[in-house]
Amino acid sequence: MSIFQNIFKPRANLKPRVSNRLAGSGPRFFFGQSASGANVNERTAMSMTAVYGCVRVLAESIASLPLHVYKRGENGNREKAEGLPLYTLLHDTPNEEMSSFTLRETLMTHLLLYGNAYCQILRNGRGEVIALYPLLPNRMTVERDENGQLFYRYQRYSEEPPTMEGNQVILLPEDVLHIPGMSFDGLVGLSPIAACRNAVGAGLSADEYSSRYYANGAAPMGVLEHPGVIKDPEKLRDSWNVAYGGTRNAGKVAILEEGLKFTPISISPADSQLLETRKFTVEEICRIFRVPPHLVQDLTKTSYNSAEQMSQEFVYYTLLPWCVRFEQAMTRSLLSAEERKRIEIRFNLDGLLRGSYESRMRGYQTAVNTGIFSVNDCRKLENMDLIPADQGGDIHMVQGAMIPLSMVGQPYTNKAVEQAG
Repeated sequence: MSIFQNIFKPRANLKPRVSNRLAGSGPRFFFGQSASGANVNERTAMSMTAVYGCVRVLAESIASLPLHVYKRGENGNREKAEGLPLYTLLHDTPNEEMSSFTLRETLMTHLLLYGNAYCQILRNGRGEVIALYPLLPNRMTVERDENGQLFYRYQRYSEEPPTMEGNQVILLPEDVLHIPGMSFDGLVGLSPIAACRNAVGAGLSADEYSSRYYANGAAPMGVLEHPGVIKDPEKLRDSWNVAYGGTRNAGKVAILEEGLKFTPISISPADSQLLETRKFTVEEICRIFRVPPHLVQDLTKTSYNSAEQMSQEFVYYTLLPWCVRFEQAMTRSLLSAEERKRIEIRFNLDGLLRGSYESRMRGYQTAVNTGIFSVNDCRKLENMDLIPADQGGDIHMVQGAMIPLSMVGQPYTNKAVEQAG
């Protein structure tokens, strides 16, 4: 039996009587028209280069991080649980159609645009997770039944696998991996795009104004004046636009007949501070997603030293909270209460936290001299070949000049006693 036959299997014993739609409870922000008049939704927002750049940086960063499943030992040590099916599921192939990178990139994109990410969890007869399939957040609602229990209602679309039944599918919490973003109620996340709709709308309006300006041949709009009465003003306006409108007609010399006079009425891009507005929009979008501007190629206020520092802060204050969201949601949904005591799911951020080559070498020197690292420990972190154990690669060493305070002077005292004897 194919695993697709279990996807979106309806629950016959669940009779939802909605008493509280969490998707509509409490304060919410909606997609729609902004104060500037631009229509803001997830697709129009992604047409902005700043939004696309921030979403891509965050989604690809989370997707490229190593994700491992660990077993905790009795002495506190942990080792990779490569023999568990869940390890292969999260690290390599979550389902038959996509890689782990693609799944995490998709989920992170959903989080950044909609504020929520959902996955369908497929289990075998023993309750083990065998596949994860992403679901579209805009087709999912979180609701409660008459007993106050949560359930998920998903609207099918035409591209779903043909094994699904009905237009609506009811899913229980144990069948859904739900990763919410920042939230008012702790259950349904808020969309950053919808919450900051006016800031995104201002950027869209600036882009539209810029496009229309160049579509008009970089020439200002104006009024055609005639001393007499014009019988067909629509025809005159259309003929003017055909002859002198658009980029192809830019630079043409206008010929005015019968007393016609052209008077420009629009303001220039310099007067409207178009460039300054677009630069400020990039800063606003980066502020929404907490992405350093230099990661979306805005280098106006960036030097080499500041870029390195901002990259480190990007890991600590932007990527780390998202990683914790993923880790805790996966632990809660994919592991049983008993498994959580001995198994943990963790991202590896060590590669992103590494400094420059010089600073890393100084750190390794200190760690080796104090016995914290062996030589092979350092070589592993640098992806170098290991020194054989019989050649001392795994030995932990400390400097011989360092002794406890209680032993200060003992060597000399013992030597004096031996000489006297």
